[in-house]
Amino acid sequence: MKIATYNVNNINKRFAPLAAWLSKSRPDVVCLQELKCEQHAFPATELRRLGYASVWKGQRSWNGVAILSRGAEPVLTSDRLPGDDADTQSRYIEAAVKGILVGCIYLPNGNPQPGPKFDYKLAWFDRLIRHARRLKKEDVPVVLAGDFNVVPTEFDIYPKHSYADDALLQPACRNAFKRLLRQGWTDAIRHLHPDDRKFSYWSYMRHRWPRDAGLRLDFLLLSPHCTEKLAAADVDRWARAETGASDHAPAWVDIHD
Repeated sequence: MKIATYNVNNINKRFAPLAAWLSKSRPDVVCLQELKCEQHAFPATELRRLGYASVWKGQRSWNGVAILSRGAEPVLTSDRLPGDDADTQSRYIEAAVKGILVGCIYLPNGNPQPGPKFDYKLAWFDRLIRHARRLKKEDVPVVLAGDFNVVPTEFDIYPKHSYADDALLQPACRNAFKRLLRQGWTDAIRHLHPDDRKFSYWSYMRHRWPRDAGLRLDFLLLSPHCTEKLAAADVDRWARAETGASDHAPAWVDIHD
């Protein structure tokens, strides 16, 4: 089963490049972030014409997450991250698909830091860590996929960068990501490509795509059941070069039954 994550950066505005990628790459399951549309405006009918059933949680102007499935209906298990009933931001959705529990994540950016947005990011990260620990204890196949808005190490960003003060690189965020991995999750792309940076995001600014001045922000974390069946993992860089594309490229794993 091929499972992908893609920060689509406005699903209706960028539906054409999304559809082209789905047609060419043909993932079985897709986690989408930054839908940037209200619940009623999600293009479920158009996606079903392409062969994909969907569950989603939209939000006006920003955020929004979805899980798509080809050949099977995703069974929604949660449309919010537990731990804060006052949090109304659409950043987490979870579904069972073909025997795997899939969590789609859009972790807060946290800029500017320090400040309330960075505090919210760290609190959200803590909630994710607690939820992931509960999922891990269930001892079932789980994939946590999405835009984590963290650059785990300096190897995950282009050299001589200008992001030192950015929330994406702060020690507290990097430590939170390490805490998550220490539960026993496998960073699939780094696991199979230890010596390749495998960027998944290139800002529209300062010619960062032509210069390959990228960052690795998009991850697929696998529970042990999935790790032992991991056959391949990569980033579809070509999708970032398409006309009107998102500033992210899709990352994916192939898990053999």
